[in-house]
Amino acid sequence: MQPRISMITLGVDDLERSVRFYEQGLGLPRMESPPEVAFFTLNGSWLGLYGREALAADAGVSPEGSGFAGIALAHNLGSEAEVDELIAQAVAAGATLVKPAEKVFWGGYSGYFADPDGYLWEVAHNPFVWIGPADTGI
Repeated sequence: MQPRISMITLGVDDLERSVRFYEQGLGLPRMESPPEVAFFTLNGSWLGLYGREALAADAGVSPEGSGFAGIALAHNLGSEAEVDELIAQAVAAGATLVKPAEKVFWGGYSGYFADPDGYLWEVAHNPFVWIGPADTGI
């Protein structure tokens, strides 16, 4: 297997609400897609939004679940100020602040928000690693 993730798909309860959050609230660029799904281009991969029940049915698993799902999506930025700005933007767009950004034990700076469906996003500045390709403006 090649080491890459092509797409992350989130099963959501209200597709329109989630599309508004990611497209208008966070400013992710939305791709053309059928009405029952939404795709956003990321820098090297995609984010998909699909109905929670339909995604569970596609995988052949129960859509029921609560609490911590055992996953957090991470977005790394170039400075502590950028972390604070993105978390504030997400909260203004309807996210729930889970953990305010702070200096952390590993030497970086990070905080967490939950999107409208409760998916955790860690927003971090790690001064010790490459954060990925430059923004292409796409």
